[in-house]
Amino acid sequence: MSAAGGATKGAGSGWQLILADLALILFLLTLSSLPAAEAESGRRLADRAARGKEARPVLGRAEIAAAQALYRPVAGGPGIGEWLAAQPRDPRATLTVFARYRPGGEAEAWAQARALAAQAQASGVAVRTIIAAGGEADLYASLAYDEAVPATAL
Repeated sequence: MSAAGGATKGAGSGWQLILADLALILFLLTLSSLPAAEAESGRRLADRAARGKEARPVLGRAEIAAAQALYRPVAGGPGIGEWLAAQPRDPRATLTVFARYRPGGEAEAWAQARALAAQAQASGVAVRTIIAAGGEADLYASLAYDEAVPATAL
């Protein structure tokens, strides 16, 4: 066998490897576009057997993702409903209302947080409220893709 014959034998499988790589890339792109297509159409595109294996949300510990948008109520600014209407719609997003209070300000913080959450729920967004003691009183809302906590994590 000559050196030239050995070189041509290995060169024949290069196109197959490239084609396999391209097929894998196409598969991954198609798979990654499924959640966006479901959000746009408002219906689930994957089969029921695959959807049955999804993690169910569990009450308990809050997993808060990085915010994609923050809202603070300011005098003369837009209301939460107007602000939410300007945000991209995604059923996977959750609006979390955060209220911090100084000692003795629990009732006022709760009333403000409840009012803000009620206005947001009227917009059709999933809302939760977290109230905690802090050094300064504060009220704001975070729109994010919060992750569900698996039952084994509790």
